Amino acid sequence: MILLLAAAILPVLASGDVAVDGTIKLPKPGVQYRPNEASATTSPWIDANGWRILRDPGKRFSYDVTGNAAALAAAEAFAYGGNAVVHTDDAGTAAFNRILEFLHTVPDADLPAMANYGVIDDGTAQTGELMNLMSRNNLLYKIVKSPDPHLNINVELGSPAYPKSKDPNFLAHKLRGDLGDERRVLRIYGSQVVIARLVGDAGQARVHILNYSNRPVVGLRVRLLGAYSHQTVKVFGAPDAKLQDVTVENVATEFTVPEMNTYAVVDLGK
Repeated sequence: MILLLAAAILPVLASGDVAVDGTIKLPKPGVQYRPNEASATTSPWIDANGWRILRDPGKRFSYDVTGNAAALAAAEAFAYGGNAVVHTDDAGTAAFNRILEFLHTVPDADLPAMANYGVIDDGTAQTGELMNLMSRNNLLYKIVKSPDPHLNINVELGSPAYPKSKDPNFLAHKLRGDLGDERRVLRIYGSQVVIARLVGDAGQARVHILNYSNRPVVGLRVRLLGAYSHQTVKVFGAPDAKLQDVTVENVATEFTVPEMNTYAVVDLGK
């Protein structure tokens, strides 16, 4: 069955038989657990498509997934404003319909992306992989055509500050170090399988939180710059969810999402 997720910042959602010809096909979102060379454990590798959606605004995307991955695909496209078609099976149709019902409850919020970094995209695979790693590490960026003086750091691969490297992980770690964690507009604690997107303006913010694993995340701590005295949360599958341990200081707001499965949205206001 084919389901349509017509997404902008907040989409109009519809289901039906929709052709996938001419779409950009996206890999199945989720987590792979790979051996860690530094220890006897495994490390999660997140397969996520937010950076692909941001790279091609206005394009149409498609997913071919089954089961609960249909809900994650829908949530991912919604969070990043992607116009996406989800092709799935009967179990996926049920999962898609459940999250579609949830997404209809999320209030309108046409807000710009908030970020520390500007990435000058030259269209190469190297820059794409860097954006992928930045997303996976919650190093929030905007794609820009030229350096943006309003951002902390502008990145152009091949420049003296950020030469092209065979190890994009090195560049991602360098970018984090060059900025410093205290200046990051958003930080996530307590999970390696969560990716967040932050949008907002001077008076309000919205945090999209995506859990790419197939198990609940418990005790997720979030910190964002700015003092937001009002907070609300919507958690897919948990209609009575409330934020815990909220702390509002002059420079930052912190809170805990006690438990979440696929997707949560936190709205904040001053």
